[in-house]
Amino acid sequence: MTCMTTLTCISCGVEAPAPDSAGTCPVCNDPFAVLDVQYDMACVQANMTSQTLKQRPMNHWRYAELLPVHPDKTAFTWPVGMTPIINAPRLANKLGAGSLMLKDDGRNPTASFKDRASSIAVLHALQQGATHIACASTGNAASSLAGFAAIAGLNATIFIPYRAPKPKVAQLMIYGANVMRVQGTYAQAYDLCTAQCAEHGWYNRNCAINPYLVEGKKTCGLEIAEQTASNPPDWVAVAVGDGCSIAGVCKGLTQMHELGLLEKLPRVLGVQAQGVCPIAQAFETSTLNTKGHTGTLADSIDVPVPRNWKKAVACVAKTQGDFVCVSDDQITTAMKQTATLAGVFAEPAAAAAVAGVGQAVAQGIIDPASSVLAVITGNGLKDIDRVIKITGQPNDINP
Repeated sequence: MTCMTTLTCISCGVEAPAPDSAGTCPVCNDPFAVLDVQYDMACVQANMTSQTLKQRPMNHWRYAELLPVHPDKTAFTWPVGMTPIINAPRLANKLGAGSLMLKDDGRNPTASFKDRASSIAVLHALQQGATHIACASTGNAASSLAGFAAIAGLNATIFIPYRAPKPKVAQLMIYGANVMRVQGTYAQAYDLCTAQCAEHGWYNRNCAINPYLVEGKKTCGLEIAEQTASNPPDWVAVAVGDGCSIAGVCKGLTQMHELGLLEKLPRVLGVQAQGVCPIAQAFETSTLNTKGHTGTLADSIDVPVPRNWKKAVACVAKTQGDFVCVSDDQITTAMKQTATLAGVFAEPAAAAAVAGVGQAVAQGIIDPASSVLAVITGNGLKDIDRVIKITGQPNDINP
């Protein structure tokens, strides 16, 4: 069962009516006043214990009490979550960290972290009686939504910016989604999707202002806590775009600590690209600046107007964490190092988290003796053209 109770505004703290899908605080009249799902933690503690978890399926539906959907016999068999954690000592040595683990979410069904949110979105949409679901995405959220909508038999319309990588577009097409490639930026695709959802009454999967989807992303933090319970890392590093993913990971870790299932709460490191770092700046200034960003090769975190920045800043501060920014050169270097030193193929945005660990050690944020876990949010096959540019061509020889 779900132990969900209410939703509250992260800005003013007022309890808000539960939106059908996306929605912000009706009191604040602020597009960044997103809502946060609350739970009866006594209810959770009574039902979700270390003993009961041992008897549950090895997917993210095992945390049913902390999800904003009702249990569903069919949907709860959808394969998502419980991705492996890989020890990477050679990569740790290269970055200067005491130890490093990689949570490889590229092994989810559509090869990205976003499957956690999309699975929740599709089930919640079905339970709301929706027949059509939509989102705007630079790629991963789109392909994951298309995949889970296909499993559930739900119509899906996806708005993507023209620069979305071909492999991600290919996933959308093969899953049968109605794909709208907007000849503009991600922000323009987002605004168009929001308008179309309002006009047609579609379920709005846009994670930035759909409070239920962060709860899906939260399962990554819940899993990290359960998988490392006997020896939790000092730091957890996450790449940051809209702010939803890091907010979810933070919330999952915090809830497991509150429940007594995680002895020590790790500090969380947010990593942004130097060309697009509004949340890292807001962490220092408490003000969002959406101007002057030049972009990054890591399309999944190329978000100059992050809707969920307040939640991201607040949750990182709660863990006594920090933010760093890394260059595109550091990201491409981290892609190669993660593959050659740890055997994990990370897309650019995922590799940004690894690059951020090295940067944080260099800046003195992470002590060289610290243990770190980096979340690999997407598989490198998502952006093959970029990879070939980095690695070069193979050696052609005669037989």
